[in-house]
Amino acid sequence: MKYFVRVNGAEHELELSERLGVLSATFDGEPVDVRYDEVDTLGQLALFVGERAYGASIEGSFEDCHVTIAGRVYAVELEDERERAAHAAERARAKSGGDVKSVMPGVVVELLVAEGDVVEAGQPMLILEAMKMQNEIEAPLAGRVTKVHVAQGEAVSSGAKLVTLAAS
Repeated sequence: MKYFVRVNGAEHELELSERLGVLSATFDGEPVDVRYDEVDTLGQLALFVGERAYGASIEGSFEDCHVTIAGRVYAVELEDERERAAHAAERARAKSGGDVKSVMPGVVVELLVAEGDVVEAGQPMLILEAMKMQNEIEAPLAGRVTKVHVAQGEAVSSGAKLVTLAAS
């Protein structure tokens, strides 16, 4: 799996694969002899790079963590190749506008916008009730509502077009 890693703001590419319990790694296109052993379940590990050994402490989430090695803290952000492609598509959509679709089946409880309305990113556009919960569907970008595809009280399926936006 390929990962895009930002360490203290510097971008790197890491590719990892494991076969028969052996880890293979390339860092910025160069092969690296690396292995690790988990010391505990709290994010402590022994990291072996070539002939050198390091004690590492990892805190935070997969996407945004801090790694401490020999008292030095590194801010690390990880993104795999699938996440990078999804984020790129999301950024492209945010620039050009497009359809806002339902991510789940439900019933439109309330419409909060009409065709021609100008919306800000994050502004609620409608309330969708699904599984007895009401969910605000927000504008993913600032723009103008060019089409409302649903009506109040209408049942919609997952993936149904709700609103079309044109980026401002």
